[in-house]
Amino acid sequence: MGLPLAAGLTSPAARTSIFYFALYMTGAVSNPYLAIWLSGQGIPPEQIGIVNALPFFVMILFNQFVGRIADRARDWRSTIIIGSTLAAVGPILLFFVHDYAGILVVWALIVVPFQAIAPVVDAASLRLARRIGADFALIRVWGTIGFVTMTITAGLLLDWYGAMAFLPLIVAASLLRMVTSLQLPLFRAPVVVKTGGAVKARRKSPLVATRLRQVWRPWFLLPLIGVALLHGSHMMQMGFGALIWQQQGIPAWIIGPLWAVAPAGEIVVMLFFARLARRFSARHLILFACLAAVVRWAGFAMEPPLWALAALQLLNMATFGLSYLGIVNFIANWTSEDIAAEAQSFFTVIRQVVTVLALTGFGFLTAQWGAGAFYGAAAMGAAGAVLTFVSLMLMHPRHERRQLPSQR
Repeated sequence: MGLPLAAGLTSPAARTSIFYFALYMTGAVSNPYLAIWLSGQGIPPEQIGIVNALPFFVMILFNQFVGRIADRARDWRSTIIIGSTLAAVGPILLFFVHDYAGILVVWALIVVPFQAIAPVVDAASLRLARRIGADFALIRVWGTIGFVTMTITAGLLLDWYGAMAFLPLIVAASLLRMVTSLQLPLFRAPVVVKTGGAVKARRKSPLVATRLRQVWRPWFLLPLIGVALLHGSHMMQMGFGALIWQQQGIPAWIIGPLWAVAPAGEIVVMLFFARLARRFSARHLILFACLAAVVRWAGFAMEPPLWALAALQLLNMATFGLSYLGIVNFIANWTSEDIAAEAQSFFTVIRQVVTVLALTGFGFLTAQWGAGAFYGAAAMGAAGAVLTFVSLMLMHPRHERRQLPSQR
């Protein structure tokens, strides 16, 4: 199956792909350059960590509620549009604040709505893809393509115009996300598909959760915590990686492309994920991703030369690409559509707890150890591997594979 956009821009899969293309563009600007911009505002590393962490702390309180509301709405689309609209207002306020407290509050207003809708988008898109016989990874890959496009663009513009380009880029990306949300399909609406592309419904196992309280089984919960630790380990790179590279003498026009190497690797994984998923269970892919994180972050801590940094960045295809698709599919395999967004939001809450602790802790570690703080990220990847391995021992993956929808 080709990429959804190749089939026409009006199909449900293509319209969802267009939204994904814009969804992560604000992150493409802020992930590598927020720390540099904040540093230029006179904010030290410890406070940079808090600026990054506060939105995740706020969403710990609200994300589960948003997922529950989205599942009970007529369609997940309305929640996504509201969140995208709210997230487009906050960036404009950054032009009017210049102190630490003001930036702290406004940045939370920017990130919180986006974080609220992200798991809803994943849940809705995955369920839609399975219903129409599409490959979710080929829809989601457009999010990474958009991320790479904006990362390279932002790198060039920031190199040409300096820090003054940061805020206009954030505003433009937020507005584009809002506009593209308006053309999203109704995810729960009946969709007519071609013969041969329909999904055969399988009888669900009693192990499939229909209520959120049922996801607290140890074999189900451990991989969620493991991936949360793995994704939390990325906060060292997200929050401080570009700042450390700048301090090491790497110019901004190289930081952008070097940063883009990581999501470019994700594209490769997403294009071929369906083949991997047929051969390996979701948890086996997650386990491999955790082990790859140990190698990646330990390598960063050694402050290697530029070519080695690029090679380590490619490991993002496993540390994020495989783990993200693995956990999204793992959750969908073991939960019913009645709690689709709520279950994804539950994982997001766990990840946000870890993210808050990681960002805050990495801020202090970076201030003390510099690049050596990446050893802490490597330890988080190792812990994720242990938890996932225990889950595999508790519940054999053959039971999980029985939940997968069959496709002709």
